[in-house]
Amino acid sequence: MINIIDYEVGNLRSVEKAFEKLGFAANVSARPEDIASADKVVLPGVGAFRDCIDGLRRGGFVKPLLEHVGAGKPLLGICVGMQMLFEQSEEFGVHEGLGLVPGKVVRFPSGMIEGGERLKVPHMGWNNIRLKKESPIFNGVEDGSFVYFVHSYYCAAENADDVAATCRYGEVEFCASLWRDNIMATQFHPEKSQDVGLQIFKNFGEL
Repeated sequence: MINIIDYEVGNLRSVEKAFEKLGFAANVSARPEDIASADKVVLPGVGAFRDCIDGLRRGGFVKPLLEHVGAGKPLLGICVGMQMLFEQSEEFGVHEGLGLVPGKVVRFPSGMIEGGERLKVPHMGWNNIRLKKESPIFNGVEDGSFVYFVHSYYCAAENADDVAATCRYGEVEFCASLWRDNIMATQFHPEKSQDVGLQIFKNFGEL
């Protein structure tokens, strides 16, 4: 069973439907106790880091989530769900994350220029990723594949070995995906990334 954590943030149904389309048993649950019985857990996230981490704590999900990771079971973070795995975020003040991955979440610099045009923040839309190591979720995914992003802040990983894929936006090459032991995550949205996203979900489901 794949447990998709429902802490009242994000479009969880689209993630659930993607797994179901691929033939995996997935369940959106607002019950922290369901994490203990799950084989795999998906931590989604949309919006501001502060709201997401507060919702996770308020819902009582932090302890069972950390226990899930400590037991060596697979975890997939998506978008802000990836950002919360890091130690802290600078979005609207400094906020502590789950501390599972060394590093912090910082904002894209304003005023970036590319091709003579000023780049907008948030970074929104399709962009290609560069694979840095053979993460289990990237089996069958080609280097340079395009995926869908929506974010104003990005993860600055302390350890290069944690970075599974990068993406460039303006002058910034940022961590687009991480892999640290049984922890995997994407800054982009697999559920919005068509065939590439489905392949990522398939790989995670087969772990």
